Amino acid sequence: MRTTVFRHGTLFDGHRHRGRADVAVRAGRVLAVGEPGSLDRDLGADLGADVAEVDLAGGLLAPGFVDAHVHTVQGGLERIRCDLSGLRTREEYLAEIRAYAERHPDLPWILGGGWAMSAFPGGTPTAADLDAVVPDRPVILPNRDHHGAWVNSRALEIAGITRDTPDPEHGRFERDADGRPTGTLHEAAMAVVARHVPDVPEADYDAALLAGQAYLHSLGVTGWQDAIVGAYAGMDDPGPTYRRAARAGTLTGDVVGALWWDRERGLEQVADLVARREAYSHGRFRATSVKIMQDGVAENGTAALLEPYLDRCGHPTANTGHSFVEPGALRAAVVALAAEDFQVHVHGIGDRGVREALDALAGALAAVPGGRHHIAHLQLVHPDDVARFAQLGVAANMQALWACLDDQMIDLTLPFIGAERASWQYPFGSLHRAGARLVAGSDWPVSTPDPLQAIHVAVNRWAYGEEGRAGSEAFLPEQAIALEAAFAAYTSGSAWINHRDDAGVVRPGAVADLVVLDRDPFVGPGAEIGAARVVSTWVDGAPVFEAG
Repeated sequence: MRTTVFRHGTLFDGHRHRGRADVAVRAGRVLAVGEPGSLDRDLGADLGADVAEVDLAGGLLAPGFVDAHVHTVQGGLERIRCDLSGLRTREEYLAEIRAYAERHPDLPWILGGGWAMSAFPGGTPTAADLDAVVPDRPVILPNRDHHGAWVNSRALEIAGITRDTPDPEHGRFERDADGRPTGTLHEAAMAVVARHVPDVPEADYDAALLAGQAYLHSLGVTGWQDAIVGAYAGMDDPGPTYRRAARAGTLTGDVVGALWWDRERGLEQVADLVARREAYSHGRFRATSVKIMQDGVAENGTAALLEPYLDRCGHPTANTGHSFVEPGALRAAVVALAAEDFQVHVHGIGDRGVREALDALAGALAAVPGGRHHIAHLQLVHPDDVARFAQLGVAANMQALWACLDDQMIDLTLPFIGAERASWQYPFGSLHRAGARLVAGSDWPVSTPDPLQAIHVAVNRWAYGEEGRAGSEAFLPEQAIALEAAFAAYTSGSAWINHRDDAGVVRPGAVADLVVLDRDPFVGPGAEIGAARVVSTWVDGAPVFEAG
């Protein structure tokens, strides 16, 4: 049996930086870890006759990254459709949409997404712009956070949306001064158009999963938690796609699926979730979590706040956002799910949404101790709630890439929450100092799934490559965390939240899910963390990605 030995580099073991070390792997597990040259001396013949060496060339070996909040099928689908995620401006978006439509003249709908709200005044693009580039076919393009969508006039027409169409519950049509819909759909309003989109063939979903998986592997990601396994925002339930891949052996990542909690239903759906867990779980895919979206996002005023949003003049409005699940119903749901041995994964952006989630999870952990529950995003956390994460044992699932002073923060958030609440945003440093367990994810396709870019922001509180742009200074630098803590969150922390205690670490007996970087970020300047690149990614001791 072949033994693979990684030499001539340094090691981060999932918890701390070990410096120079050699690592031996056999039969999908870590066989030994030692100082340079020690494995030959200590193991001798136990290394075996068939030994392959991997020269780290001074780079870093670490556990494979685990993304604790991602939408891999959705991200893959956007990559094989009209993908706007790599672009920045209105003009770039429209040029790509026009070019995509011209390359695909037979598509009945133009689908894809990934635009940034900051590219448009008020974060709301118009149907008129889309009409100029695609006048003949309907277009629906979710934005990066998937809490809104951009549609053209043909899509509005097909869906029967006019000035007389009322806003749906938990959603809103952006309108002009005369009440006419202008082309941006917020939250549940997306479904009014999305229900008219033709069914997506199974083959397209299968291709999307493989495309998404390949992209994640290229960034060093070996496992993840898919944060919506259910029908949402015009996309079908990806559970059957994962099941097919797991049974076919094409799923190489280790994946936990978070089944979608339908906020239009009540506790009667728990039995359905139990049945879906049994039906979907196979091999590398386990549908053992449940995702509850408790509120929206700050940029469109739907994140749930304890105090009202402000208007552009700094005056309080009547809007405090949306609690999508009534707090009493949320508490009952979380307790019922914990009783069925589900993990609960809550989307909490606003300070009220986060508090409601903590209150509910406190009840669940009192009734069923020991659950590995987590709250994701944590944009606004009231200072009174920071210590509760450690006290309750609720993990803080951070999307660190968002904790920077970008255009979206400057234009669409800071003016509407005020200075005091602005200082409460993404308090990863305070959570860590208070003893909270940190786990990490990207929320791709909302933002890049590159863990190194997120780790860079977690440590620096500014985005790599944005130096010199307006607003590129460090955002709330007191909330930065150390590099070891950021790497641990993305490895051992996220593996723990996925109930994989033998992954996310490099120690004898652990799963040999590994990533090799071209340099060691621990010995270089902190300002260059984001420059590191993945050389190779390994699952069960076998390469699933090699650069070049």
